[in-house]
Amino acid sequence: MYKNDKVIRRYSESFKLKILDELTTGKLNKYQLGKTYGIAPSTINEWIKKYNRKDLMNTRVTVKTKDEITRIKQLQKEIEQLKKLLLKKDMDALVDESYLEVAAEQLGYKSVLELKKKLSIKP
Repeated sequence: MYKNDKVIRRYSESFKLKILDELTTGKLNKYQLGKTYGIAPSTINEWIKKYNRKDLMNTRVTVKTKDEITRIKQLQKEIEQLKKLLLKKDMDALVDESYLEVAAEQLGYKSVLELKKKLSIKP
């Protein structure tokens, strides 16, 4: 045999469907079926996609305890509070800047920056 000679396996449609049927019964999982028939689990995944058997795809189930759910709700509330505080801070900064613009105009300064320098306010 040559170095680049690979064994290419072709599976019949009936064989593929048989594997998917066995997977449906739930007696064996993809890895066990793969070992039994010498098929990579990724190949079985390809067949699942090919035959549109989404019911056989792995699904992620997250199990949470009451403590985790409570903690998540607390964190969500905290995030909302922080968002409100940040919005308030931004609004306060906008109001302060508007006051400075009005003050600069009324006091005869050319710009707010000039007024800030005069009053020793950081730009």
